[in-house]
Amino acid sequence: MEGSLVYRRAVTADLDGLHIVSKNSFGQYKDHLTEEGWQQLNTNLQNKSRIEEIEQKAQIVVCCDGATIVGMAFLVPHGNPDDIYDESWCHLRMVGVLPGYGGRGIGKKLTEMCIQQARENGETTMALHTSELMHAARHIYESLGFTILKEIPARFGMRYWLYTKQL
Repeated sequence: MEGSLVYRRAVTADLDGLHIVSKNSFGQYKDHLTEEGWQQLNTNLQNKSRIEEIEQKAQIVVCCDGATIVGMAFLVPHGNPDDIYDESWCHLRMVGVLPGYGGRGIGKKLTEMCIQQARENGETTMALHTSELMHAARHIYESLGFTILKEIPARFGMRYWLYTKQL
């Protein structure tokens, strides 16, 4: 059914769909986390304002199957530093695909779209962070030229790494 998938820029009306993808794509890791780690992650996933906050800064691309958003990726431009990201870097956030749509190349395509958009925006370095549980995501990022810059402090009871890519 890959022919029925449509990739596009997100619009404000997509907010509920983005929240559903967030909860379901990251919620599938519940059984791999400690109880405390799951509680922290679940609190973040249930917080709809978190998606809205990122959405205010980011360019978002989505993958749709009909009217249903099945994948998403957020490109946050440089000038939005935090405890992980340098001010001069743009960064990739919230790459997620609904569990039933995994293995179709959606996450890779969304990541490629964000890389292309970052280049068009004149960005020079893209960063992202990911965890030890995200095997498929790490494989995608590394196949697209991202390299580990360093390990960052654990989150949700898991190891995390900061990746960068020169654009």
